[in-house]
Amino acid sequence: MSWVYRHVVRPFLFTQDPEWIHDRTMRALGWSSRHALICNAVKAIFGAPPLPIKLFGLSFPNPVGLAAGMDKHAEALPAWSALGFGFSELGAVTWHPQPGNPSPRVFRVVAEQALINRLGFNNPGAEALAQALAEWRAEELWPAHPVGINLGKSRITPLAQAAQDYAKSFQTLWPYLDFFVVNVSSPNTPNLRQLQDKSALDDILAALQEVQTEAVAKGSIREPRDRIVPAENGRPSNASATLQVPRLAPKPVLVKVSPDLSFEALDEILELVGPRQVAGIIATNTTIVRPPEQKPELQRIYAQEGGLSGNPLRDQSTRVVRHLYRQSHGSLPIIGVGGIFTAADAWEKIAAGASLVQLYTGLVFEGPGAVKAIVTGLIERLERSGLGSLRLAIGTESNHS
Repeated sequence: MSWVYRHVVRPFLFTQDPEWIHDRTMRALGWSSRHALICNAVKAIFGAPPLPIKLFGLSFPNPVGLAAGMDKHAEALPAWSALGFGFSELGAVTWHPQPGNPSPRVFRVVAEQALINRLGFNNPGAEALAQALAEWRAEELWPAHPVGINLGKSRITPLAQAAQDYAKSFQTLWPYLDFFVVNVSSPNTPNLRQLQDKSALDDILAALQEVQTEAVAKGSIREPRDRIVPAENGRPSNASATLQVPRLAPKPVLVKVSPDLSFEALDEILELVGPRQVAGIIATNTTIVRPPEQKPELQRIYAQEGGLSGNPLRDQSTRVVRHLYRQSHGSLPIIGVGGIFTAADAWEKIAAGASLVQLYTGLVFEGPGAVKAIVTGLIERLERSGLGSLRLAIGTESNHS
C-alpha cells in the first residue's frame, strides 16, 4: 500500500497546489469520519498495532501522534484514530477567527522531502472549534485516543495582551480536550516568537494556570445528596451523607518550542516548568533556517518565506530533544517532532529522549500507511533491543553518550 501511494498516488497529488489538495483531502476525511463503515474499513487497512504508553495521566494506544496544522477545524477527528494515530493535536487555534496569510502559502521541496508553509494560523476561532468538538461528542464519534489542541495568538492581538488571548481560548476549549499546547514558536505570525522570552511566556502560563485552577474547582463541585447508609446492624438508616466525588484533574499544558532557539534560551523555558506546572515540551516547531548547501534548482523554493519542516529539520529537532532531556535529567516528558518518516526516525527521537513523536510532513510524503509502518517498526526494534517496554527505550542514546 505504501508503494502504491509513493509511486502512483503521490505523483498525481503533487501535480496539484499543496493547499488545494490538503483542503480536499480534509473534506474527504471529514466525510469518512461520519460514516462508521468507512471508518472501520480504513482502520482495518491502516490501523496500527498496539504499543501503549501512559503519560500525563493519559493512555496512548501508541506513541505516534498527529502534529498540529493538519486539522485546524476539527474536521476529521475520528479519522485520525482510524489511520492508526495514538493521539491527535488539533489546531493551531486562536481566540479570534482569522484567514491567515495570502496564498500561495504552502510549498513542496519534493527532492528533499520537505515543506515550507506560511499559513499564519488560519482557523475558525476558538468558539467555532469548541462547537465542532461538542458536536463530535454529541454524535458519540470521539476517537479512542487522547486529543489535544495547539493554542496560538490572534494576529490582531498586541503582544502585551497575548496572555489574555491565550487564556480566552484555553477557557473556552478546556472542557472538551485532553491536553493543550502553547504555541509561541510559529514563524508565521509577526513577532510571535518574542513570546518565547521567559518573562512573556511566564505571563501566558500564569494566565492559563489561573484559568485551570478555576475550571478544576468548578468542575469538582458536586451538590451533596441524601442516600441510604447501611447501619451497623445491616438495616438501612435514613442518615444523610455526602457522596464523595474525586476532584477533576488539571489538563496537561505543554509548550512548543522553536528549533532555532539557543540552548540557553531553552534552559530559561525549562525554569518555568515547575512554577507554572508545565507538563511537557514539544520539540520542535518549523525552522526559518535553510540548508547551507542547496541544489541550484531548489534555491527558488528555499527562498520562500515560512517555516521549513520535514527531512532538513530532522537533525536539529533531535538535538533539541536531546538537550531538553539531558537538562531535565529525563524528568520532563518530551514530544519529538521534525523529520519523522520511518520507524528509524521515530526511534532516533525516542532514544534521544522523546516519550512520544508526531507526524505532519511525514504523513504527506509517506501516505496513510505511515503510522502503521512506524509503529510496527518500533515494535520490531523493541524486540531486537531486548527492552521490555517503550518507556525503557526513552533517552537510551542520551544516557550513554
